[in-house]
Amino acid sequence: MAALQWDAALWLQRPWTLWTAGFAHLSGGHLLANLLALAALAVLGWSLRVGKAAAVALLVAWPLGTLALLAWPEVKQYSGLSGLIHAAIAVLWADTALHRKAYPLSFVVFAGVVLKLLTEHAWKTPIAFDPAWGFNVVYASHLSGTLAGAVCGVAAAAWGLRGGAAAR
Repeated sequence: MAALQWDAALWLQRPWTLWTAGFAHLSGGHLLANLLALAALAVLGWSLRVGKAAAVALLVAWPLGTLALLAWPEVKQYSGLSGLIHAAIAVLWADTALHRKAYPLSFVVFAGVVLKLLTEHAWKTPIAFDPAWGFNVVYASHLSGTLAGAVCGVAAAAWGLRGGAAAR
């Protein structure tokens, strides 16, 4: 698992961990919960008919969200899909908000994530032990993933609007 896990001190020697940290999990329950969340977001994205630009945005946001963890010196290591999950929510929001199909559901989901981020307050508590999980949760990954997803999602949606149907 260490070869997949992102490490703040070693990521330049192991740049693949910007992506592979998502494949390293701290327990079977951690993996299952993350896979279920990703599956739910995939179904939501499919039902909202997000385009190729949103998929590209998510692929770009994935490593950027992990790389942004460098903003918190307390975060030494990271593993799991939570940053990617939060990025996916932000990309879905951007795609639906900036295209013709601004479904209320996307705003409800995004508002829920914003409220979650406010309660986690990762900017001052980037890591905290969660007794329900039995390990430290990197709340900073939730914030960095959401921010990376929002920036990449808005850029992709704007690019898609300029490109018209060809980009979708």
